[in-house]
Amino acid sequence: MLIEKDKVVQFHYCLSEPGNENFEDSRKGDPIAYLHGHNGMLPGLEEAMAGKQAGDTFSITLEPEKAYGPRNEGATQRVSPKHVYNPQKKKIKFKPGMVIQLNTNNGPQDVVVIKAGLKSLDVDINHPLAGKTLTFDIEIVDVRDATDEEVSHGHAHGVGGHQH
Repeated sequence: MLIEKDKVVQFHYCLSEPGNENFEDSRKGDPIAYLHGHNGMLPGLEEAMAGKQAGDTFSITLEPEKAYGPRNEGATQRVSPKHVYNPQKKKIKFKPGMVIQLNTNNGPQDVVVIKAGLKSLDVDINHPLAGKTLTFDIEIVDVRDATDEEVSHGHAHGVGGHQH
């Protein structure tokens, strides 16, 4: 089955910057699942996967505009530590350069700590990979028709996708 609009795609990936070692590998867990054609995946990856099928492997290098976008140098914000996603409720010692997740009105958002104070954090709200050229090594694991519910929700359900 070919990848096209309204297909649920499961895949594994290794991520690196060109010429460097992999710094992320999904093979340590379940494959990632997304609903093709519904803007739930990086634009460049979705374009590259169109027309592929289960069992296909390929590498693609994406410029920032097709990945996490360019960096916005003025994108900083001061936030309260109470907005940090911390499900275990453990005490966190915040340090500059640390990647954390903030609870926002649009769901969790990865940010980078710039400065940690006693009652506030200054964070860079750019995605940590914004402005970077990235190489993805992809293995398509499965392609299936989306359910009516997945299409109406605009995302894949189940393992590797969004759980309800």
